[in-house]
Amino acid sequence: MNNAKMWLVVKPTVGIPLFLVACAIASFLVHLMLVLTTGWMGDYYSGSFEAASLVSNATTLLS
Repeated sequence: MNNAKMWLVVKPTVGIPLFLVACAIASFLVHLMLVLTTGWMGDYYSGSFEAASLVSNATTLLS
């Protein structure tokens, strides 16, 4: 491990939970932005799979 001496500065009881919380927040923000910026993602999550797949196929064919 290259950063073994890091744990001499930051205790593992502080560093590991801090790292896990940062990963959870980043993951939540990525998924939130996907839902907010794409039209088909919200439709898919609300249950209208056919409409979401049609929009997805149309955008794939256009690009």
